[in-house]
Amino acid sequence: MPCWNFRLQTPGPCWLIGGYDSDGFRQDLLIHGILPVIPSQKGRSVPQKTDWQRYRDRNRVERIFNHLKQMRRIAIRYNKTAPSFMSFLNIAAARLWIGSFANVT
Repeated sequence: MPCWNFRLQTPGPCWLIGGYDSDGFRQDLLIHGILPVIPSQKGRSVPQKTDWQRYRDRNRVERIFNHLKQMRRIAIRYNKTAPSFMSFLNIAAARLWIGSFANVT
C-alpha cells in the first residue's frame, strides 16, 4: 500500500528499493519525496546510508514473483482480460500462502 506523499499531495511510493547508485538519481528521488534504499557502490568515496531491513525485504518480493512466474498460466498470461488475469493471480497467491502452512510443525 503506497503512503501519502505530502510534497505532491497524492498517494505515492515512500521509498525505492534497489536502483542505480548515482548522486543525480538519488537527488531526483528525494526531490519527488521518495527515500532511496540503494546500497552504495564499493568505489564511492562517501558511502550513503542504507536501510538494510527494507533492502532485505526486496529479496522476499523477488522470490514471490519467481514463485508466481513458475505457474504457467500466470507466466504466459492465457487470460487476456484484466479481471480474469487478476483472479488467477489471486488464486495463485492464495495457493502459495496456504502451502506455507502445510510445512509448519
